[in-house]
Amino acid sequence: MAGVIDKLFTPKNMVAPSLVKGELPSAKQAYGKCLSIAWPSAIESVLVALVSSVDTMMVSSLGPKAISAVGVTGQPRMLMMTAILSLNMGVTAVVARRRGEGDMIGASKTLKQSLWINLMLGAIMVAISCFLTEPIMRLAGAQAEYIADSVAYFRIIMSGQFFACIGMTINAAQRGCGNTKVSMRSNVTANLVNIVFNYLLINGNFGFPKLGVVGAAIATAIGHMVAFLMALYSVVHPHKGELNIVDGGKWGFDKKTLSSVTKVATGAFTEQISLRAGLFAFSSIIARLGTIQFATHQISMSLSQLIFSFADGLGVASSSLVGQGLGMRRPDLSTVYGKIGQRCSMLIGFTLSLLLVIFRRPLYGLFTDDAEVIALGMKLCYFVAAVCMIQTSQVVISGCLRGAGDSRYVAVTSLVSIGTFRVGLSYLLCYPLGIGVYGAWIGFLVDQCTRLVLNYTRFHRGGWTKIEL
Repeated sequence: MAGVIDKLFTPKNMVAPSLVKGELPSAKQAYGKCLSIAWPSAIESVLVALVSSVDTMMVSSLGPKAISAVGVTGQPRMLMMTAILSLNMGVTAVVARRRGEGDMIGASKTLKQSLWINLMLGAIMVAISCFLTEPIMRLAGAQAEYIADSVAYFRIIMSGQFFACIGMTINAAQRGCGNTKVSMRSNVTANLVNIVFNYLLINGNFGFPKLGVVGAAIATAIGHMVAFLMALYSVVHPHKGELNIVDGGKWGFDKKTLSSVTKVATGAFTEQISLRAGLFAFSSIIARLGTIQFATHQISMSLSQLIFSFADGLGVASSSLVGQGLGMRRPDLSTVYGKIGQRCSMLIGFTLSLLLVIFRRPLYGLFTDDAEVIALGMKLCYFVAAVCMIQTSQVVISGCLRGAGDSRYVAVTSLVSIGTFRVGLSYLLCYPLGIGVYGAWIGFLVDQCTRLVLNYTRFHRGGWTKIEL
């Protein structure tokens, strides 16, 4: 047993001796460095997910219809942001590579050019979202009993999303440099602001108007603005040697920088569009099962997001360190840090999934007192835990490949797996076979298993270490 643990968790055993290019860090050094970058991102992700869960809890006081009205907007919102999320993956990968090369002017130039692209994409995103809100909600599966609330909520949050996306691009660049505390501070502060205004505006406390679902949307938009302002400040008044959009090179476009960013971003876009379209279809499939099943699904997704968020922080750290290692011409270090992130996320996923099963009744009870929803959640929770145990490892390995610039392969695996299993298998199990929401989560589980196996095999073979950016 001790030999297996040593093989899995000791850095010197994570890379073949023939591939070692220099001195490898000790376990204490390697895990310490990975966790020092990961913990701010992990705390950020956990608190953001926790705030999202609190958001759902606060809206749930209005009933299952309100939960569904807010929940049905989630995947359309992410689908609208696909291009910008893809751009941000390119930004993180290229900035990490430049940081590894010691070229902070090049890293700042990458951010500047990406901000121009972000402004154009953001304007298009808001225009589509605001003018086609109702058709988008109907396509997402919104039911007549709550579609009016979902339309109002979606229109408001997408208006605030324009500023959020600019902040997200800045934070993506900061993560590439390993400055994860910047993103943590801006997002945690913004989400605390969101909670405060939720309290004031949803039920009308301290003399504020009672706006219900609309109040939740306004609170979210205010939080987005706070995050944007804090992220912008970090690159306008940076510490010495950090990203700087005031003095960090010219604002104009240059072919080399654009080529490097788009090389990653185009593959990431294929992945994101398949992922978001698949999740959109997945959510739509479940929304049509009825308000109770969809509300239970939304609560289950909130709980799974809390577990996923711990792994997300490790994924950010691993992606950054993989890119920096390749910039230093040390693919052996990149391999070590990628595997360290995956091993840690695997342990976290198993532990938290077990706790989710043990405490499932009080956890679902935090979100709702509806007896039907809680009863269904008690059974669905086992599927949720199984998904989370696999997803935590899958997200880290996929992030490592993206950080190396191998986003096209990740895109192909996502396109095939999500389309075949997350959507196709889920629909088959939900409707023709009549399993309902359980069938959707079985499809979700098969999708995560498939992507983990394919992407880990790719990572293990090491072809990603030869990609130039």
